[in-house]
Parts: sequence; C-alpha cells; structure tokens
Amino acid sequence: MAATDWIRPEIQALQAYAVPDATGLIKLDAMENPYPWPATLKTAWADRLRQVALNRYPDPHAAEVETAVRHTFGIPADSAILFGNGSDEIIQMIALALASPGHCLLSVEPGFVMYRMIALSCGLDYVGVPLRSDDFALDRDALLTAIAQHQPAVIFLACPNNPTGNLFAADDIAAVLRAAPGLVVIDEAYAPFTATSHLPQLGQYANLVVMRTVSKMGLAGLRLGFLAGPADWLDNINKMRLPYNINSLTQTSAVFALQHHAVFCAQAAQICAERTRLSIALTALPGITVYPSDANFVLIRTPPQQAARWFNHLQQNGILIKRLHGTHPALHDCLRLTIGTPEENDAVLQVLQTMH
Repeated sequence: MAATDWIRPEIQALQAYAVPDATGLIKLDAMENPYPWPATLKTAWADRLRQVALNRYPDPHAAEVETAVRHTFGIPADSAILFGNGSDEIIQMIALALASPGHCLLSVEPGFVMYRMIALSCGLDYVGVPLRSDDFALDRDALLTAIAQHQPAVIFLACPNNPTGNLFAADDIAAVLRAAPGLVVIDEAYAPFTATSHLPQLGQYANLVVMRTVSKMGLAGLRLGFLAGPADWLDNINKMRLPYNINSLTQTSAVFALQHHAVFCAQAAQICAERTRLSIALTALPGITVYPSDANFVLIRTPPQQAARWFNHLQQNGILIKRLHGTHPALHDCLRLTIGTPEENDAVLQVLQTMH
C-alpha cells in the first residue's frame, strides 16, 4: 500500500519549502542579520543559559517573554499576545482556527509563499490578488473586488512585503481593514528596517492583528514570533497552539536579547545604510532595475534573460542569493539579495561588475 493512497491530493500537489545548502558560501539568500553578537554579550548570555533547568518544561505562557516584548515594542496594554515557533507557526495556528468548508485565506502576489502553502495544508482555499505590475503596490480596486467576491476568513498583508521589499500605502491598508469581513493580519517581519508600523493602530479596528518575528533583527536561530491584537481573536487562535511551543532556551535568550535591544537597533541601522549604498551601486550597472526597499534585502530585475546567468555566476564565485525568476510571472528576470556586511556587499558588486 502506497503513501499516495492516503495522503490528501492537495498535499501531494504541494512542493516542500526548499532551503538550499549554503556551506562555504556567502549567505545572502535568507534575509538574516549578518552581524554576530559582541563577545561580551555572548559571554553574559551563556551565563544566563547555564541557569536554565532543562529537566523542566518551559513556561507554557512565556510570561517573561511577554513582559519583555510589551516593553520593547510598545504593545498596547489592552492587546493580547500569542507566541509561536517563528511566525510560520502563528500563520499555521491562524489557518487551523479559521479552516472551515468554503473559507479562504486571501493575500497578494508576489508575496510570502508560506501563506498559500499553509492555507492549503490546513484545508483553507487560497486566493492571491496580483500587485500592481509597475511598482508592486496594492491594487486597491482589485483587492476590494476580491474581498467582496470571496469573503475571506483572513487576509495576510506583509508590510514591508516579501519578496518585493516595499511598503503598502496606509490608506490602501485602511480600506482593506474596513472592507474585510474577517481577520486582517499585518505581517511586520521586516519592522527593524522601517519606521512604519501598525502596532499603534491596535484597538482601532476590531479585526486587526499584527504579527512580528525576532528573526530579522538578529535572532533567527531562536525561532520566535508573536501576534498582537484583540483578545477575542487571540484567545481562540491560542487553542491551536501546541503545549510548550516556546522552549526554555529560546525564552531565556529572547528575554536577555531584548534587554540589549539597542545592540540590534544599531545593527539594523547599519544594515539600512548598507541597503542604500548597495542599491545606489547596483543602479549604476547597465540594464538593471533596483526596486525601493524598506526591508533588509533588495529586489533587482536583471537585463532580459540574464537572471539565471547572474545567479549562477554569483554562486560560482561563492555567493548565494535568491533566484526569483520562474517563481511568479511578475518576478521575471528578478533576483533578491539580502543585505550583508560591507565586505559581503562589496563581494557581490565586484562579481556583478565583472559581468559587464
């Protein structure tokens, strides 16, 4: 008897999320903070970890983490908080809580691929609304039409958006919040690299929740995300959370790291400065389009039919970036480069300049 006799057809049709091997390469494909912790911070962190009782289950409510998150990010006191093993688990919890015959998850495309994958795996229909082709902005009319037609149980909008890097206009998002019949999730994974946030709007809309992760700020190895919003939504979504989903080492590390939040803010500022420098240098290359970014990566469009060649040439020279060409029609000839250290960014420019 074969596994295919039992596994749902829609699962068999999915492609697993692929993570390429970056061994020996400059890794600029996953939007990670390239800067390590200062040595003194590592020593103090290790001392804190020695005190963790690994023979005991972690705090099921991550109370100390909640206190640190509320203080660091200014979460309104009347907003509830839910933690996940990365924001991926939070997306899954939301989808599981809302999955029902005829319900759908709506997002925009090109966007974060896990919205679609998780929706389909949890039994939700998925609707993807194209962004405007010229600047990847929200197409308000198309979006409002899709909302009216499909009546989505949940809408996900990443702001800044991945993989395009741009922010969406505040009045467009407000229009979505007013029109949405169900939940609206603003995914602020790249908040460390922009001054725009919807956290201050919590409480103004009964259907607004904001999702964050500490991964991009420099804590990707912790796998910690959080959702903030009205308690009536989060209390029910919390029922989908597996017990003890945030392990003790992550909880202790997160509390410690947020006590030193200024270190990561300084690193984010350096990344933003490098983003500007790299974007200007890339714009000088013949035939290339560099899209504005409020994230820790830049999206570029190569000259026609050159994306695969550029990607392969960079990899052959020890640099791994993300090839987006072929993943969505709007991303034809596109590549995505995570912002690295100045030395890593110089290496990218040196390789690309030799191709002209």
